[in-house]
Amino acid sequence: MSTVKANQDPENLIEVEHLKKYFPIKKGLLNKVVGHVKAVDDVSLTIRKGETLGLVGESGCGKSTLGRVILRLQGATEGEVKFEGKDIHKMSNNELRKMREEMQIIFQDPFGSLNPRFLVKDIIGEPLKVHRNMSAKDIDKRVVELMELVGLDASRRNRYPHEFSGGQRQRIGIARAIALNPQFIVADEAVSALDVSVQSQVINLLMKLQKEMGLTFLFIAHGLNVVRHISDRVGVMYLGKLVEVAETEELYAKPLHPYTAALLSSIPKPNPGTKRKRIVLQGDVPSPANPPSGCRFHTRCPMAQDKCRSQEPLLEEVLPGRQVACHFPIGLQDEVHLEDAHNHAKIETV
Repeated sequence: MSTVKANQDPENLIEVEHLKKYFPIKKGLLNKVVGHVKAVDDVSLTIRKGETLGLVGESGCGKSTLGRVILRLQGATEGEVKFEGKDIHKMSNNELRKMREEMQIIFQDPFGSLNPRFLVKDIIGEPLKVHRNMSAKDIDKRVVELMELVGLDASRRNRYPHEFSGGQRQRIGIARAIALNPQFIVADEAVSALDVSVQSQVINLLMKLQKEMGLTFLFIAHGLNVVRHISDRVGVMYLGKLVEVAETEELYAKPLHPYTAALLSSIPKPNPGTKRKRIVLQGDVPSPANPPSGCRFHTRCPMAQDKCRSQEPLLEEVLPGRQVACHFPIGLQDEVHLEDAHNHAKIETV
């Protein structure tokens, strides 16, 4: 088995290699650096043209930071992020300005991400003013097209964001994100603040836009239950590192990492009367400022052994198209091993 690296593949739109993002911890009057929060710690991945890569994990695992560093909204501590083969962290200002047209973001908060003092037409039209030499008439025409494309009544473009519902405000954010016909969009918890019924509507809208515009998505979410419908592949993050990457249906059918298995076991079943095995992880997520030695998940893992405490597992391809960072890859069906594990985790029948 060999360590998985981002390949120079023409089908890959985004290539991330050994990416790190550390935030300094400062103390005292002199702001002396006494440590670092390792938000993203040596992540390598690829995102193919036209696909949606779902990225999931608990709060604080580094998902949003990874998305922002990929877009160069935050600088990288180490590593490379390549867009169409070019490292965006080495681009000149002119190259970066051009790249901004191709890479956009949809934020989590559908209200906080919109300027409350701007009319909707100005919010959606702002990227056109910045990046396109268009007349006011042409911008207004494009705004009408964009609002209709995302399912909004264009006659309401002269209103303010507070006059729209949460789902409608998120559609405004989506319209702004696609205004320049980008290739790549980071959807950063784009549906987590919405009601469940509205979540499905927004996800269906994103899938529709992807098909019509040839978009590529990095879809960030807390839980695996949200990403299944939209994602072609799923990456699972824990404490700044990728622990598993797989095609969506393969990951749901047979998770290989204990953390992935635990996340899947927490998804509610449609029939509340159905009994299921749930892996309950004990304890809190360790601090990214002082991560555990060896495997970072070993303090909560139901399969942890001595090797896990001393040696850090690499993200490796263990099956075709299946990458996992675990010394002892498992499947959720391996209940005997889980029940016999003497550690902090336990299994409950609910």
